[in-house]
Amino acid sequence: MKKWFLMLSLVFASILVLSGCGEEATSKEPAASTGEVKEFTIKASNFEFDQKEIKVNKGDTVKITLENTQGLHALEVAGYDVEVKDGETITFVASETGEFEYICSIMCGTGHNDMIGSLVVQ
Repeated sequence: MKKWFLMLSLVFASILVLSGCGEEATSKEPAASTGEVKEFTIKASNFEFDQKEIKVNKGDTVKITLENTQGLHALEVAGYDVEVKDGETITFVASETGEFEYICSIMCGTGHNDMIGSLVVQ
């Protein structure tokens, strides 16, 4: 009985130790805002966004709302790993400077590849 209990305890302890092996040591926390809140409503139609460029400063909190006026579209900002769908709003901190392309992330037809804009972070 004692050996069986000891073996069961060792198996349980091994499972606990091994279950932590697949986790990353670092966590990805959202960047803290140090600037203003900049809000944009982007209207999407077949096959364009009404705003080809939006500008913010590094540290600004960016809020983007997407409105589909024609067709079915979503907007994805490359480099920030964010996507907004029709009628939704996304919020993120512009933590990196540069120019980041935003595209329609739903295949919407023959002009789909023309649906491109830029987020410029200064």
